[in-house]
Amino acid sequence: MIAVIQRVSESSVKIDGIICGQIGEGLMVLLGIEEADGTEDIAWLSKKTVNLRIFPDENGVMNKSLLETDGGILLISQFTLHASTKKGNRPSYIKAAKPEIAIPLYERFIKTLESELGKPIQTGEFGADMKVALVNDGPVTIIIDSRNRG
Repeated sequence: MIAVIQRVSESSVKIDGIICGQIGEGLMVLLGIEEADGTEDIAWLSKKTVNLRIFPDENGVMNKSLLETDGGILLISQFTLHASTKKGNRPSYIKAAKPEIAIPLYERFIKTLESELGKPIQTGEFGADMKVALVNDGPVTIIIDSRNRG
């Protein structure tokens, strides 16, 4: 699993012009799922996400996690994170999981994040044409690949 995690002061997602998810301060997470991903990836990545110390403390140092700031999460599925651009100019998405594998993993990731965070999260809709808006706070953007845990 690959996650692009952005610290935001606000973020929202629209489908067909209607807001289906939005948060104030927190994390906007783009999630790419590949065929080889499983429950270990979900557990590791969700724990890592809510515990990342990327929010400022009283001294302005990035020392607080989402759990300590009571922020929200907006999770968006994004298969293009697994794009291969090695050959030619048209990306290949061969590593991205097919919907029959990715959807159950995405749904499980939602439940795991909610459990780790202790409250519901906001989401887009898997496979939908979404318009995502955000105000990146900092800017702070972290890319995490569950294959690189070492």
